Amino acid sequence: MSGQNKVSGVVLAGGMARRMQEQDKGLLICHNRPLVSYALAAMTPLVDELFISANRHQDQYRQFNYPVISDAEPSFDGPLAGILAAMHSAQHQILLVAPCDSPLVASMHLQRLLDALISQDADIAVAFDGERLHPVFAALKTYLQTDLQNYLRSGERKLQTWFRRHSVVEVDFSDTPHLFVNINTPAELSAVEQSLADNLS
Repeated sequence: MSGQNKVSGVVLAGGMARRMQEQDKGLLICHNRPLVSYALAAMTPLVDELFISANRHQDQYRQFNYPVISDAEPSFDGPLAGILAAMHSAQHQILLVAPCDSPLVASMHLQRLLDALISQDADIAVAFDGERLHPVFAALKTYLQTDLQNYLRSGERKLQTWFRRHSVVEVDFSDTPHLFVNINTPAELSAVEQSLADNLS
């Protein structure tokens, strides 16, 4: 990317993972690799700088050789807090966001978010699977950071409510809704491992 379309990226790995016995999901092994490595691999070809948002085990995340950032508050305030931390750190006007726990999403899918954001001159481009939004898969303009900070300070936490305050384009992934499976339980981890094994066989 060049000029005004340079992109910063963040992989969100800052949650508590309560349904996963509070294990740090990004560091769980999925098909012989840490979960976070899938998102990093998908992001790397598309961005000019890349951050990992993590509120625990920062030293372990630094071993992936990307800057690790944490939420401003220690209260695990959700994905928007991680996005805001990335906006504060980002050098570029566009921020690409993906979670650490959806290993089926690849670079070509994230590229569609960037393309929609730029071509439609929106504030936010977000993945839509034909039935519902997946708001942690998004491309956003970083000038939204002041509004996001005020939103969080007001006590709000919902991504979709904040998105609706801005110009949003929904990017249609109804042809591949399975991509957005995310891992919240040990059973889901096993199912995704099997899916990855099938795709590679």
